[in-house]
Amino acid sequence: MASNQNTQGERIAKVMARAGLCSRREAEGWITAGRVSVNGAKITSPALNVAPSDTVVVDGRPLPGVERTRLFLYHKPAGLVTTSADPQRRPTIFQALPKDLPRLISVGRLDLATEGLLLLTNDGGLARALELPATGWLRRYRVRAYGKVTQAQLDALREGVTVDGIRYGPIDAQLDREQASNVWITFAIREGKNREVRNVLRHLGLQVSRLIRVSFGPFQLGDIPEGEIAEVPTRILRDQLGEKLAKAAGADFSAPILDRMTPRAPAARRPAAGGKRDAVPQEDKREAAPAKSGKHRTSPADRPRKKPAPKSPFHRPSRGEGARPSFDERGPKRGGRPKRGKR
Repeated sequence: MASNQNTQGERIAKVMARAGLCSRREAEGWITAGRVSVNGAKITSPALNVAPSDTVVVDGRPLPGVERTRLFLYHKPAGLVTTSADPQRRPTIFQALPKDLPRLISVGRLDLATEGLLLLTNDGGLARALELPATGWLRRYRVRAYGKVTQAQLDALREGVTVDGIRYGPIDAQLDREQASNVWITFAIREGKNREVRNVLRHLGLQVSRLIRVSFGPFQLGDIPEGEIAEVPTRILRDQLGEKLAKAAGADFSAPILDRMTPRAPAARRPAAGGKRDAVPQEDKREAAPAKSGKHRTSPADRPRKKPAPKSPFHRPSRGEGARPSFDERGPKRGGRPKRGKR
């Protein structure tokens, strides 16, 4: 059995979480319930380190292999709870995600009514590292609020503010525009305490009616459609984290990506009468029948159209600063070919 003094390994709860089975807290509960064994011996305490050579079995099944550290950008709609199970049975973000994704955990939370960028990862260590205020990643929001405020009031937030006995750190807020009885504000924070944006603006006499997170550190919401998710390529993720943060998180970029696609069940067929082979439907007969003469040709209208590839948020921008103009946007050539003058 693995020794709890093994300094070469990792805590078993962490290893289980990295394998995508559960969170660390859930793993500790599973261990206490006697659902986990190491090298053939059942364990009841999570105070145990395991090495790669140890055999871990959960509910009678070997622990899946460790998957590569991955990060996803999710455009959370309003009306979804950032939790895996809600006691009030409200819809959650994890119920809305595609089923072929690995088990994901959120980096922090967004309130029920808050929308915008939410980071999701399969690595509990990375999630913990990005949530820490010491990491210092800026979270930027766009806020629509009812009421009036001046830029001078917002500038005062740069020194921090205390609301209802809770101290909030420096805040960078810019008044973008006033629209009837509402104002639009860009709000940037680094701590991300519970309901920080709403509480601070309420302290200034504003009532938030819409809250959108547009960035988290170097990752932008961009043009990801509402309810859609995009994975950050491994190379970009490694570069943006940097060596120090990646090491602190225990990120693993060399492990494989496990295929978690659920195989489709084969279509049921009725046995043919008299023990003969399965009858082919009439539609299939027509499609399988060869052409009477010459090669089988299809008209352009009958040919299946290729679906456009989904737009990745990690390509060179086609608009805005730093983008090359498209062919149609480039100015026309003047005078055609230049004439050579006399020497």
